[in-house]
Amino acid sequence: MGEGTAEGTTGSTSHGLRCEVLGPLRALRDGTQIPLGPPKQRAVLAVLLLQEGRPISYDALVEAVWGGAPPAHVRNLVQKYVSGLRRALGEGPELSWTGAGYRFTGVRIDDLAERRHLVDEALAARDAGEVGRAVELARRAEEMWRGEFAEGLQAPYLAAERLRWAEKRLTVLEALLEGEIALGRSFEYVHELVRLVAAHPLRERLVELLMLALCRTGRPSDALAAYEAARRRLADALGADPGPALRSLHARVLRQDPELLPSPPVPVP
Repeated sequence: MGEGTAEGTTGSTSHGLRCEVLGPLRALRDGTQIPLGPPKQRAVLAVLLLQEGRPISYDALVEAVWGGAPPAHVRNLVQKYVSGLRRALGEGPELSWTGAGYRFTGVRIDDLAERRHLVDEALAARDAGEVGRAVELARRAEEMWRGEFAEGLQAPYLAAERLRWAEKRLTVLEALLEGEIALGRSFEYVHELVRLVAAHPLRERLVELLMLALCRTGRPSDALAAYEAARRRLADALGADPGPALRSLHARVLRQDPELLPSPPVPVP
């Protein structure tokens, strides 16, 4: 569930500016949303923010935003968008040109920093055996998402980041659902797990969680059916068998492992 040591932190913000990317990119000053200009200008801002204060060369910025076939007048566009961002964001952040490239300082991606803090706290709570607190913190981290990462912005660099953060989000969601099941709330999350397995049919961890939730709600035959469906999908798509963890859970269901039987909800202090 961890997300690295520095992601989402780009230094402290100033002058009441807040930047967010867990959904459509937006910048707010003292709670009021700032108009950020046309889509490509917003894509330039997102790429600069994600450098976390490191300089990015002109060529790398062009590649990140337009890919390998930029328009002929791209240099003018970059200058125009950088000027537009300076005007839009005003005092506080500094968008400067150095010998190494464009450098954006005095600003951070606030929602990424806050989410990372919540995930770190959730990990610490889980390691301390505080399942209820870990679940609550992971739920708060999940609820920070307003849509896809930098939703709607078309740029090769952002497309790759969108995939990377979708994976991070799913990993935290799996940990959250694992905790909910451990707290005896399987019935409440069976339908959510069915939906997630349909959306990510080759993700074995989700199948494990679905099987566990089904067993804990007195539906072991449905858990076996979920395993068989996953086995067929893996064989058809990858020519592979389920991994050791999924096979082990399948064997436990077959031998009616008492630990998989329905259990009452665990009281949370």
